[in-house]
Formats: sequence, structure tokens, C-alpha cells
Amino acid sequence: MKYNTRVSSSRRKNRKAHFTATPSERRVIMSAGLSKELRAKHHFRAMPIHMDDEVMVITGSYKGREGRVVRVSRKKYVIHIDRLVREKVNGATAPIGIHPSNVVITKFKVDKDRKALVERKTAAYKAKFGGAEEDVEMKE
Repeated sequence: MKYNTRVSSSRRKNRKAHFTATPSERRVIMSAGLSKELRAKHHFRAMPIHMDDEVMVITGSYKGREGRVVRVSRKKYVIHIDRLVREKVNGATAPIGIHPSNVVITKFKVDKDRKALVERKTAAYKAKFGGAEEDVEMKE
């Protein structure tokens, strides 16, 4: 059932919006979930993927593989993970593109902007729920 009359449910319009998205919109589309430990610590579910994040693949034929993000391709909507390569016919190796929704972030690469984002999201949670962590753990 459609809840918001201002948002289209049309497949055609949604595909067009997806493939003509601006880089800033693609950043949000290319968000990955957080591992259970990070989710419990920071109190939010997902954030945009970033180079040098540690991730674990949770779906697909590479499920269970872990590694560091070496490239984020917003143009192709994929990330490349180190040690996740395939052998080509001529013997060379080629990185395998994985969509960020198929991985979970297990460790952040922390820089100034990323730290501010994490603190802002955690503060928003505490403002909404008043820092009552016991109540939230009982809801889950």
C-alpha cells in the first residue's frame, strides 16, 4: 500500500532516479549496514561505505569473506574488497564488484569528518531516546 502521495511507486520513475542520481545521492544509496557490535555501540543501523572500512560479505557466493574496501565506485554502484578477486583466463586477477547492501561494516576508517558523522548520529539517538539503553535493548 502506498503511504505517501508525493513519492512515486512507478518502476520506470524509480529506475530513472536510480541511474541518473547525483554523486551525493549515490553516496546515500551506497550505504552499508553495521555489524551487531557496532550497532550496539553506536545505536544506528547503517552509514555510507568509505574506502579503508573493514567489511564482511553477508550475502551471495562470497558470503563470509572479510576484507578492507580498496575502492568505492559510485558510477557502477559497487565496492572492491582486497583479496576478493577472480582469476582471468590470461592469468591476471580482476577485482570483484560487490554492492554495499551485501556487506556489513565491521570497523570504520576514522577521520575527522567520519568521526563527526558517527558522533552526530549517536547524539541524535540519545536525544530521541534520552540515553536509556536498557529500554532499547529490551525492545530488540
